[in-house]
Amino acid sequence: MSDPLLLGAIADDYTGASDLASMLTEQGVRTVQIVGLQPDSFIQGLRGRYQAAVVALKSREVPASLARELAVRAARQLKSLGARQIQFKYCSTFDSTREGNIGPVTEALMGYLGADFTVAVPSLPVNARTQYCGHLFVNGVLLSETHMRHHPATPMTDPNLVRHLQQQTAKKVGLIPFSVVTSGVSSIQAGWRS
Repeated sequence: MSDPLLLGAIADDYTGASDLASMLTEQGVRTVQIVGLQPDSFIQGLRGRYQAAVVALKSREVPASLARELAVRAARQLKSLGARQIQFKYCSTFDSTREGNIGPVTEALMGYLGADFTVAVPSLPVNARTQYCGHLFVNGVLLSETHMRHHPATPMTDPNLVRHLQQQTAKKVGLIPFSVVTSGVSSIQAGWRS
């Protein structure tokens, strides 16, 4: 078995990492979940054995500087396995404060990977987390009207994901409406450039 690593994912919590790893496995993708950062020798021992690797960090509520450092270290290890794609797996309820950590970690990963553009789509329909016009819903209710508005560490009082993420990053945050997405690639490209 010497398949390339098609996907390397970095999750900001163990639960989300487990969700993603199990979904990939259910679809027949040989997947390994790595809990925390491991020695490089351990990581290299995984080479050629899996199609996807999910690194489970506990970085959602740590200082943003530490979250950035952990994510980049995980990305470096995943790239050393030849990962074709790197995904940052954050909570489908977009748990974070005004200061981060989703925006700062995304910026750090973009910098490390040399990306000037990325897509953020926090949703998980199987768990009733959906988006409409850039607003996040849980079981058909705006996120800000759910129990998440009272979360002690990451209260979600603004369901507008563009506004929420823009508070965390110096990068430009925008919205590509579904009508543009369904119009095709050229419409999407024109939409994100404007």
